[in-house]
Amino acid sequence: MHIHHLNCGTFCPRGKLFINGYGGALEAAKLVCHCQLVETREGLVLIDTGLGTQDIKDPDHSLPSSLWRAFNRPVLSYEETAIAQVKAKGFKPEDVRHIVVTHLDFDHAGGLADFPWAKVHVFRRELEEAMSRPTYRDRKRYAPRQFAHNPQWCIYETQGEDWFGFKAVRNLDGVDPDIVMVPLEGHSAGHCGVAVNTEYDWILNCGDAVFSHGEIDGPDRCCPLGLRIYQNIFQYDRSMRMENQKRLRELVHMHGEEIEVFCSHDPEMMTRFANRATERLPPSAYQAAAPGEARLPEMSF
Repeated sequence: MHIHHLNCGTFCPRGKLFINGYGGALEAAKLVCHCQLVETREGLVLIDTGLGTQDIKDPDHSLPSSLWRAFNRPVLSYEETAIAQVKAKGFKPEDVRHIVVTHLDFDHAGGLADFPWAKVHVFRRELEEAMSRPTYRDRKRYAPRQFAHNPQWCIYETQGEDWFGFKAVRNLDGVDPDIVMVPLEGHSAGHCGVAVNTEYDWILNCGDAVFSHGEIDGPDRCCPLGLRIYQNIFQYDRSMRMENQKRLRELVHMHGEEIEVFCSHDPEMMTRFANRATERLPPSAYQAAAPGEARLPEMSF
C-alpha cells in the first residue's frame, strides 16, 4: 500500500526557540498537523484529518478562543485541508471510506465533516470524553461542531492482540488488516497510535503521545520548553503519558529496523516522512461510486 503524508494544518506561534528548539525567542515557530492518506485495496483511509473546511471558513465556531488563535497564529488554508489534498492527488473525496483517529482534539478531527459518508474508527473512552466534555480542559480541546454531522462511528475497546509488546486492535471494521490501532493513553482519555504495515516496515503514527522527535530518538529525551508546557496542560493522565513515551523509546531502540515512528506536530518529522516513497496504487484504480458505497480497485495484485 502507498502512504501519502499530509500536513493538514499549520500553526506559527512566536517563540521558535521554545517551540522548535532552535532560532530566536520571538521568531515565528512552525507546527504541523501530520496526517496520512493510505491507499488500500478497499479504498482510501485517512489517519487523522487536521483542520477541515468549516474550521477555515468559520474559525470562531470551530476553533478555540480568539486569544488562542492570536497566540498560535493558524494559517487557515483551504489547500491544507485533507479534502483539498485528496482532490489534488487525483482522487475523489468519496474514495475516502474510512478515517482512523488518534484522538478527537480539534486539530485532529476538524476534517471529519468533510467526509460524512466515511466510517470513523475511535476508542470508546475517547468518544465518550469528547461527547460529554466533563472538564474545562475537555471543553477547550474538543469542538462539538466537528461532530455535528453525526459521524458513522466504529467504536473499539482499548484491548487487542500483541504488537511488539503493545496491545493492538486488529480487524477494524472494513479496514485493511495491515492498519491497526495501538492504545497510547495519557494525552487524552482514549488516545491511540495508528500503525500501518507497508512493504518495507511498520509506520506508527503516535499522534500526540509525544510532541517532538527528541522525545523518541534524541539522546537526552528532550522536548522544547513550550511543548512541554502544552503537554502538561492538556494531559489526561501524566503517569500513563510518561509510561507510553518510555515504551515508544524502547520500541524504537529495540525494533528500529522494523518500525518507524512519528508524531503529529513536529515539522522535521513531517519533512522526513513526506519524502518517503512506497508502492503506489494509481488514482485510476478507483471507480466512481456514490458516497458510502463499496468500491474496489480494478487491478490485480
